[in-house]
Amino acid sequence: MTEKARDIQSEKDTRKIELEKVGVKNIKYPILVHDKKKKYQHTVANINMYVDLPHHFKGTHMSRFIKVLNKYHGEISVHNFVDILDNMKDQLDAASAHLEVEFPYFIEKTAPVSGEKGLVDYNCRFSGTSNEGKDFIITVAVPVTSLCPCSKEISERGAHNQRSIVTVSFRFSQFIWIEEVIEIIENCASCEIYSLLKRPDEKYVTEKAYDNPRFVEDLVREIFLKLNEREELTWFSIEAENFESIHNHSAYAYVEKRS
Repeated sequence: MTEKARDIQSEKDTRKIELEKVGVKNIKYPILVHDKKKKYQHTVANINMYVDLPHHFKGTHMSRFIKVLNKYHGEISVHNFVDILDNMKDQLDAASAHLEVEFPYFIEKTAPVSGEKGLVDYNCRFSGTSNEGKDFIITVAVPVTSLCPCSKEISERGAHNQRSIVTVSFRFSQFIWIEEVIEIIENCASCEIYSLLKRPDEKYVTEKAYDNPRFVEDLVREIFLKLNEREELTWFSIEAENFESIHNHSAYAYVEKRS
């Protein structure tokens, strides 16, 4: 008869050190997210899941994290995020749970002149915590074009422009579509980004950027004003990084609306 192996993970720990987060990272998992135009969108997420670990427990049950994830069949949204966190606490007998879900979100965009269609991907992130209270934050990173006002002013021919990434994180009291936040960001830039452009489109976006120069400081301030008009946003932060085309450094700006 085979002797039953010790369950070392469930044994007591005597070092009296509580751990704030233990769990699993970098789970590649297919998920279903809400899409404003098509109702749902299939994508692949990178997921991190953690709970706290009291000092007297030697280890947590890693397989239970995956069990919780499987229970929701990959459908992760703003509507069930807190349920997933609470289920993590129940399954792992924990006082707090943390969940981070990062994924590419695709939007079909139409070129401004030719009407050619193409998909642009935006890096999105859902992050939440459940302990004494609940917290949920959405983050979206939006690529845009920015053209330097100073360069335009001093140059006889053209002005330097670059790709920029604007990252907005926000909390909300009422549901808001990711697409709406993306649109606000793009409208505040020198020009938005497209995946497919014909020559007439290239002329359009080049001239549009030239007519709408933006410092990195301008960019975050303009976005702040627009987001601040949305009463459903209870808190937000905005950061912009310009990957400078004529310097070997980036230009950066950050602003935050306090709750």
